[in-house]
Amino acid sequence: MARAVAHALGFTYLDTGAMYRCAALASLRGAGTVDAARIAFAEDRVLLDGEDVTTAIRTPGVTERASEVAARPEVREALIARQRELIAGGDWVAEGRDIATVVAPDAEVKVFLTASPQERARRRAAELGADAGVVARELALRDERDSGHGRTTLHPAPGATPLDTTGLSIDEVVQAIVARVPR
Repeated sequence: MARAVAHALGFTYLDTGAMYRCAALASLRGAGTVDAARIAFAEDRVLLDGEDVTTAIRTPGVTERASEVAARPEVREALIARQRELIAGGDWVAEGRDIATVVAPDAEVKVFLTASPQERARRRAAELGADAGVVARELALRDERDSGHGRTTLHPAPGATPLDTTGLSIDEVVQAIVARVPR
C-alpha cells in the first residue's frame, strides 16, 4: 500500500520492515547485529552490504526471526536512527508499525490503516499462497509480540487518521490516503 501511495505522489518509498528483515537475515547468517548503514534501497530492491536480498528477506525463517530481532533495543535504536536520517532528506512514504509514534511523530500526514482480522488474514494468505487460518494465528502472535517494547502498534498515533480498509480495493485506499496529502 505504501509503495503505491509513494508512486502516486512521486515520493520515495521506505519499507522499514525490510530493514528489520535485513537485520534478521544478518543474524541468521551469523553476522551478529547489522550496522544500519549496511542496508540500502535501490528502486524496488533491498540491499545488504551491496547484495540484493529482496527475495531472501521474505522467506519464512527471516519473517519469524524479524520480530525477535526487532525486540532487541540496540537493533531498534540503530534502525530507527537510520530511518530518521533517510526521511529527513526528502519526501517519503514510510510504512511500519511505529512510524507515526516513534520514527516520525511529527510527520505532516499520518494514516493508521486497519482491517478486520479476517480481512488481514485473507489478504496475507492470498499474498503468500498460505492457509488463512494459519496466517490468522501468525498475525495474532505477531500483533502480540510487536506490542511489547513499552509501546503499542495496534492503536493510532496522536494526530493519525484511522482508515478501515476492510472491503476496499488497493486503488480506493491509495486514493483515500493521497487525498489527505496537502499539495
